[in-house]
Amino acid sequence: MKVKKIPQRKCVGCGEMKSKKELIRVVRSPEGYISLDLTGKKAGRGAYVCPDKECIAKAYKAHRLEKALDKQINDDVYKKLLEEMKHE
Repeated sequence: MKVKKIPQRKCVGCGEMKSKKELIRVVRSPEGYISLDLTGKKAGRGAYVCPDKECIAKAYKAHRLEKALDKQINDDVYKKLLEEMKHE
């Protein structure tokens, strides 16, 4: 029997490897727009963060999402992350 591999990604906040489904993906589209990717299928460069206030705060403080996506990110993206967390 073949065991299906679960894709692992690293949270930019805490640095832990977790399954892709546990994390929220933030994506920079080929046009340069930053958005949340809740489907995990949007085209572009992605960075992952735990749906956890502390991880989002760490990522915000150290500009880790900006480094991972190689683009300046405004506070709205972080606000959307925190909003999304409330819905889970």
